[in-house]
Amino acid sequence: MRLLIASILCITVLLSGCSHANAPTDKALALRNRVLDSNGCSFSATITADYGEKVYQFSMDCVSDSEGNLTFSVVEPTSIAGITGKITDSGAGITFDDKVLAFPTIADGQVTPVTAPWLLIKTLRSGFLRGCTTGEESYQIIIDDTYAEEALRLHISVENGVPAESEIFWKERRILTVSVENFNYL
Repeated sequence: MRLLIASILCITVLLSGCSHANAPTDKALALRNRVLDSNGCSFSATITADYGEKVYQFSMDCVSDSEGNLTFSVVEPTSIAGITGKITDSGAGITFDDKVLAFPTIADGQVTPVTAPWLLIKTLRSGFLRGCTTGEESYQIIIDDTYAEEALRLHISVENGVPAESEIFWKERRILTVSVENFNYL
């Protein structure tokens, strides 16, 4: 009888533990589904690019569509405020003085900083979920992807169900950080 009770107790503990084991993954997959099921999203992004010798920072307002294409408008620094552009899987361009200029998404062997918000959306939509941790109001997702045939890893902090910050690792080195504000689904 004791063996039967002990067995039932062990099975109950194991089964109840399993029901919570996937909670972080479930939250990450729910975020991905919200991004995929939406008509896109809008957000403000502050990008910090750290290439070792120099650090650059700028802010943009971004809008992605249901396909993951991203349009942006530079907000800061004021010297380049108002420059707009679009980034898609097939290329990127900026608009300056009503002229559209194509620009490379990889320059000098590095990811171009202006692509960081697009990489965040692209990876949320289709990257390989490597792992996640959870808390009450926030959690972190680690997603692997590739870009230009190179490994790409994003550490995405999620607060209140939306991305709040992302660290982008390229060639095993963190080079970009994206702080996200006012994230809304369209």
